[in-house]
Amino acid sequence: MLLTLNGQKGVQLSITSAERDAGGFLTIKGQLTNSSDSSVILPAEMRGNETEVIKHGLTMAGATLVDSVGKKRYYVLRDTDGRPLTTTGLDSLGPGKSIAVFMQFPAPPPATTEVSFQLPTFEPATLKLS
Repeated sequence: MLLTLNGQKGVQLSITSAERDAGGFLTIKGQLTNSSDSSVILPAEMRGNETEVIKHGLTMAGATLVDSVGKKRYYVLRDTDGRPLTTTGLDSLGPGKSIAVFMQFPAPPPATTEVSFQLPTFEPATLKLS
């Protein structure tokens, strides 16, 4: 477990890995968990507000990485049809339930060892990259 972020209504995002690959991508994997006693409708803000992304339903496309040293913001990648390269089909989570999630970004330069991970409705957090 790399870190846990708290969202609204008892929803938590636990990031379990952040791996660079040879193709120049950074894939973040984790678990979205409802720690409350009742079902939670996941916030639409998680998908971001870009027109191209909204038409693909509730996703985690609103996630960004901020490299404050390199002064760059990285967004979730899109495929050639505009679909975000992240978990899709999210809507609600029952009490105590979890779902595996992923987000794929362009990888920051190898010299960048930490970024701020930001997802709308969740607290931002520093993510260490190896």
